[in-house]
Amino acid sequence: MPNYQRSNGHTVSNLTVHIVWSTKYRYSVLQGDIQIRCRTILIQICEAEDVIILKGVVSKDHVHMHLSYRPSQSLSNLVKRLKGRSSRKL
Repeated sequence: MPNYQRSNGHTVSNLTVHIVWSTKYRYSVLQGDIQIRCRTILIQICEAEDVIILKGVVSKDHVHMHLSYRPSQSLSNLVKRLKGRSSRKL
């Protein structure tokens, strides 16, 4: 596995998180074109927020993402951006 350490001034960090969220009532709505669009939206959001996707899967009723993020980023704000922007754009 590649090294995703981030250095800044006098610090070196490697913060990773595994995020899983599901659709309401676990409905199977993330299929076909919607699944592809959801994937591209999440990739765009991560690129804009300087978040590295280590691994990610968009299943028919849930999303798994293993992310590496900066220490200056709040995890709750990151999740809010991922879920909020993707739900509005879908």
